[in-house]
Amino acid sequence: MFKKQYSNALNGPKEWQKIKISSGDLYKWKPTSTYVQQPPFFTGQTDNKEITHIENARPLLLLGNSVTTDHISPAGAIKLESPAGNYFMERQIRQNDFNSYGSRRGNHEVMVRGTFANIRIRNQLLSDVEGGYSILEPDKKKMSVYEVAMEYAKRSENIVVFAGQEYGTGSSRDWAAKGTKLLGIKAVIAESFERIHRSNLVGMGVLPIQLNSHKLNDLNIRSSDLVDIKLSGETKPLQDLEIFIKSDESTKILECTLRIDTINELQYYKADGILNFVLKNILKN
Repeated sequence: MFKKQYSNALNGPKEWQKIKISSGDLYKWKPTSTYVQQPPFFTGQTDNKEITHIENARPLLLLGNSVTTDHISPAGAIKLESPAGNYFMERQIRQNDFNSYGSRRGNHEVMVRGTFANIRIRNQLLSDVEGGYSILEPDKKKMSVYEVAMEYAKRSENIVVFAGQEYGTGSSRDWAAKGTKLLGIKAVIAESFERIHRSNLVGMGVLPIQLNSHKLNDLNIRSSDLVDIKLSGETKPLQDLEIFIKSDESTKILECTLRIDTINELQYYKADGILNFVLKNILKN
């Protein structure tokens, strides 16, 4: 019975057989597709990067406690008035066909625009505003998180995220770390991390840094502040480091711990993420 039932499993129904496919070993990317695009994680392969200081970084978000991976990378419906919605409108996709972030996981252009776009996320750099917004400095302009991050990237300015306790709790959603990477975020500085998301951040080449004794609510961090993270080539797992938050009035020094927990994780970070680490080893062998 089993053999009879599955004898033509690889052929599929007639609808499946009608689908036109290309031959060859490599997938032929369709540039007009809004569902599947070639991701940028393997472009510009280089040798292991040097671990250097991160200087004059802009705070992109200041978040509270228990920020979940769904806050970071939502899986639900895509709003018309959002960076992802604008992406579809530019390509003449009807709103009824937007579908959800969960169904668009094969398109990094959609997913990076959806990172920190949850309508319930609250960026404390802004007052009384919910949703994925931030402030562009020194312009003092309120824009979507995606737009602010892309503008800082054009200016070659580093960006970081601050958060409270249990950052990244919830499901181990890979795009929560991937989207963070593609926004250009260099580090997430939090009071504590959920263990899987911390590991995923390292795996995408983003520094997780844990505050030792400071509470975010006591630091009065503003969008106009500049952040220096003191690193060096002698970086070791779980080492102590200092973060300097500079404002016009003063400079705060935060005692922190680098949450790269193992030697292997340090190698992943130096390779700019575990994807590149694995690929480099395959090519080497």
